[in-house]
Amino acid sequence: MAQTHTVVDEYIRSQSPSNSWPPSTQTLEAGGNVDDELPTEVQDDGGEKGNNARAPKAVGFFSNRLATVRREVLGLWARTTLILAVFILAVLSLYWAVLFRVEENTSSLNVFVADFDGRVGPFVGTDPLVGPMVTQTTEAMLSMPESHLGYITMQPSDFDNDPLVVRQAVYDFKAWAAVIVMPNATAMLQQAVNQGNESYDPLGACQIIYVQARDQDTYSNYITPQLDALQTQITSKFGQTWTQMVLENSTIPRESLQRVPQALSPAIGFSQFNLRPFTPAVVTPAVTVGLIYLIILSFFSFAFYMPIHMKFQTDSGHPPLKFVQYVVWRWVSTLVAYFFLSLSYSLISLAFQIPFANPSAPATEVANNPETYGRGSFVVYWMINFVGMGALGLACENVGMVIGQPWTAMWLIFWVITNVSTSFYSLDLSPKWYYWGYAWPLHNIVEASRSILFNLHSRIGLNFGVLFAWCAINTALFPVCSWILRWKSQKEKNGE
Repeated sequence: MAQTHTVVDEYIRSQSPSNSWPPSTQTLEAGGNVDDELPTEVQDDGGEKGNNARAPKAVGFFSNRLATVRREVLGLWARTTLILAVFILAVLSLYWAVLFRVEENTSSLNVFVADFDGRVGPFVGTDPLVGPMVTQTTEAMLSMPESHLGYITMQPSDFDNDPLVVRQAVYDFKAWAAVIVMPNATAMLQQAVNQGNESYDPLGACQIIYVQARDQDTYSNYITPQLDALQTQITSKFGQTWTQMVLENSTIPRESLQRVPQALSPAIGFSQFNLRPFTPAVVTPAVTVGLIYLIILSFFSFAFYMPIHMKFQTDSGHPPLKFVQYVVWRWVSTLVAYFFLSLSYSLISLAFQIPFANPSAPATEVANNPETYGRGSFVVYWMINFVGMGALGLACENVGMVIGQPWTAMWLIFWVITNVSTSFYSLDLSPKWYYWGYAWPLHNIVEASRSILFNLHSRIGLNFGVLFAWCAINTALFPVCSWILRWKSQKEKNGE
């Protein structure tokens, strides 16, 4: 019999080395049950043999035992779907609507028409022909039902009788473009046919002035096509009238006409001066789509850094950090992180050889890639991205602390759409309701970046001011939102 017990004891020890057998003397003396120290064997289906209760058996979706939870799940699903559907209609409509009235609002793209023909010395007294033809054509377009630019006929005195002042006005964003009829347009044309001046250039009669780098998409889609059509219409109309006048004038020597055929056709033309071309192509992400990632980086820094910050508040064998100092730490560390993250973002533009060291250029001259601040342009570009990231990111921090998951995803969509729709599209073409976009962070980042990279008319002081205002407001709200987050966390903890 003793031999039998010995065999059983050895078998049990071999099957469960972590449990002692036979039961200890202390267990027996304490009145414990021998079964308490018996090893527990795991079943194949995940349950356990022994004293532990079996897991409930899975049932079908329409089981009566799931009736309550099924109603709860379906209710939550329907509510969530409704919220998302309303959100899509409300927020995504902001993106579609920004271009809803473009055709009607094209006239808000002002184009100065400055007629100097025969009105500035020494050409005063010449009976002008070119200037009146140009102004009559542009004024007639304003009465047409089709979409048209906002042509504004200006007097030479509005520009101190100097065509270069018109260029300065376009550079200063007072107009999107300008059509200039030069003071000697008619005089030089008449001299060419009368004297046979072979050096006559029809393109010297008129000029088109614009600044493409201000908004390359607006120019290519709406302004340049209409200006090209205007030039074709004017040269065609004037050519017919002028040719008839010349051929009917018997005092003009036919030998002179043979030497200057360009004085008959096309007779006049337009020289185009793009004061700041949008080049190179690699600069496109820096002032358009690439800035979306600046918003995304600002948003996701909250999710990356929050677990790190919470180590000061979790019970891990150390006392929690004082709340005020915790808030200060979070704010300071967040801005320091933005400082280095914005540097990494800015270095991408430098790595792909976007020019940052070219000298600036005069406002009235055509220049490719001049830099507003010369060799210091990269630092200014970095700082606008840093302050912009603070304006975008601190707002995300505050909203994330207040609304929490999963609603922060909806905030990101709203934040991206409202910033993109008011930054990548001209607000002059948008319904006036969108003018709040002038105060949105990304609009000012885009405008400042363009002025730095293309030496455009600078409003960088205003741009920095708007971004700093966003940072200040969100800094003031930061402690309040942090308190709300702590209150929500304590409420959840107490509920458990």
